[in-house]
Amino acid sequence: MAIHEHECRTFRGEPFNLRALQGQVLLIVNVASRCGFTSQLGELERLYRRHRDRGFTVLAFPCNQFARQSPETALDFCAFSSSQYGVTFPVMEKVRVNGGGAHPLFAELKREAPGVLRTRMIKWNFTKFLVARDGRVIGRFSPRESGQALERSLEQALDEDCRL
Repeated sequence: MAIHEHECRTFRGEPFNLRALQGQVLLIVNVASRCGFTSQLGELERLYRRHRDRGFTVLAFPCNQFARQSPETALDFCAFSSSQYGVTFPVMEKVRVNGGGAHPLFAELKREAPGVLRTRMIKWNFTKFLVARDGRVIGRFSPRESGQALERSLEQALDEDCRL
C-alpha cells in the first residue's frame, strides 16, 4: 500500500486524508514530550517553516511506546508542543510504532526503509522517515540525527525528488 493511502487521524481523532499531501515531501516522526530528544520539536518546526512554501510537511505522531515518555493524550501533546516549541505542523493521533498493534503507516515506513542491519523495529522516539513527493520512502534517520543533520537530504528531496 502506498504511503498516501493509509488512514490517519488528527490529534483530535478526526480523519486525516494523506492523499491531500501527495506532491509534498513529508517527514514523518514518532514524537514524545518527555524524551531527551524532545527539543527536536523546535528544530523540526524551524525546518517546516523554512521549507513549507516549497511543498514540505512534518507529520508528528505522539508515541508512548518507549519508556512511557509521552503519557498524555494527543490533544495534550499538541498543546504542549505548541506552547513549548511553537509547533504549527500537523500533530496526529497517538500511535504504536512497533509490535502487533503498530499503526499500518509505520509498518509500511519500516518495510520501505529498514534501520541498521536491515532491522525494521523503531528503537526510540524521534525516528524520522523522509518521504518523496510520489510517496516513496527515501530516507530513515535515527533519533540522534537532528533537523540540521537531515537538511541536506531534505533539500535534495525538495530540489530533485530523487532517491537518496
